[in-house]
Amino acid sequence: MKSPCLLVFLLLLEHSAVPAIAGAWPGSCKTWLVQSIPTDMPLLTRVPGVLSSGEVLRWMAGNATRRLDVIAQYWQFLAQPENPKSGDYGFSEADLDEFGANEGRAVYKALEDAAERMVDIRLLQHSGVFPDFTQEPSDLASGKPNVHNVTLLLGDWWGSGIVHAKVWISDSRDIYIGSANNDWKSLTQVKEVGIYLKGCPVIAKHLEVYFDNLWTLSSLNSTEHTRTVWDKTWQASRKVPCWSHFIPFKQRCRSPLRHYLEVPQVVGYPIITDPDMFHVPIVMTGYNISSSLPHPEYYASYLSFAPPELLFDRIQADEQAWVETIKSVRYGGSVRISSMDWLGQSRYTKQTIYWSSLSSAISEVIFSKNARVNVLIAYWAHNLEGTDQHLKSLLYSNILCKSSKYNKCHGKVSVKYYRVPGFNKTGAALINGTATGNTYPAFTRVNHGKYAVSDVRAHVGTSNLVWDYFYTTAGVGFGTYHPGVVAQLQDIFDADWNSPYAVPVEPIAAA
Repeated sequence: MKSPCLLVFLLLLEHSAVPAIAGAWPGSCKTWLVQSIPTDMPLLTRVPGVLSSGEVLRWMAGNATRRLDVIAQYWQFLAQPENPKSGDYGFSEADLDEFGANEGRAVYKALEDAAERMVDIRLLQHSGVFPDFTQEPSDLASGKPNVHNVTLLLGDWWGSGIVHAKVWISDSRDIYIGSANNDWKSLTQVKEVGIYLKGCPVIAKHLEVYFDNLWTLSSLNSTEHTRTVWDKTWQASRKVPCWSHFIPFKQRCRSPLRHYLEVPQVVGYPIITDPDMFHVPIVMTGYNISSSLPHPEYYASYLSFAPPELLFDRIQADEQAWVETIKSVRYGGSVRISSMDWLGQSRYTKQTIYWSSLSSAISEVIFSKNARVNVLIAYWAHNLEGTDQHLKSLLYSNILCKSSKYNKCHGKVSVKYYRVPGFNKTGAALINGTATGNTYPAFTRVNHGKYAVSDVRAHVGTSNLVWDYFYTTAGVGFGTYHPGVVAQLQDIFDADWNSPYAVPVEPIAAA
């Protein structure tokens, strides 16, 4: 018989022992990073253990047993080579097979099968894109009492903005958050990054609240629930929901949304000093990391949402999550940022709004933490005007860092454009019966991922780095301190950064 002291020692040993990360903890979330890699990129190094976007979306639809919620900007899983209004027009079936259009057909078929299995499906999207807008979700819902489809126009609520989040929630347990649109081209012709969480009901529950809030907006009369106010923070006249933080507290209406976050006084976004963190164990099954890591439940993770009027409980704003990911860098450490768009201003508002949140955060860690920051921005057929100037202004931080002999600043920011081969040869193959010479369908061949990763924290989101995406547009982010996610996301970035497809942005010459 063991002595009481020995029993206590054995119990302590049992609870302090650290098992291999590959082993599943009871109640743990299984996690994978997800990518779409365009065809014809032979010089891009593949990162082991990363899943493909098409497979993940097909699995989520195929494995749903009772409920599937989908937030999308637009739908085009089915190619339209015979539609003269489509960017797919004129390409042959052989071309489409080579492009990987079958990936989209497979996902759409999985959704049809889920509907036939009587899975309760809710589809929420923006009005879509030309030429068929919301035809596919409308077809999925037609004649099926278990499939519900709504279109939400955020411009009615904020004056501009769209549903830009790309989120799938299956059976209130499995989640996809990332940059991939519900479009066959997003699966094989656009470079995307996302995260797949399996068996995570705690996180899924919070995502469902956000989904429900968007769903509620679609049924409300925006005219009765909006105000036009002078926004002192952004020095612009803006249309906002009547419960907005940007309306004086005593003049606000009562929010019709669940668990709305009330903040009496706000400058800009409601910065939450202690945002909700999930402490569920996260296990990466597709990436080898050291078994000497601490218990996985100690790695906090979080969700973030935009715009601010949709925040609830203690969930942080999407802008705050990006800023704090940058500022989480260790002294002398590194930050990696990837986005399709970068502008230090608004793009779609009537009055242009200057926005320096992310560029300021980068400059701060360069100065105070001697951090190395690498920024990778897409270069493609539809670059936003002003991108080059804003990126070069970011590089000016390097000059300021060395501007005085009294500065103890040794950090640096580097910026590259990412050029997917064929980015300048996209569009319909035929226009008015004449061959265009385009090699790929329209709106393809672009680095579309939106993520940031320091040496301790990873953030995967749906928002481009432009003011509008944080203040008038529906966006979702997921972040974690799990070292496996951090390391693998760094590997994804480094594969892009070190590839021949990444080209340095030249700085402004010092005076």
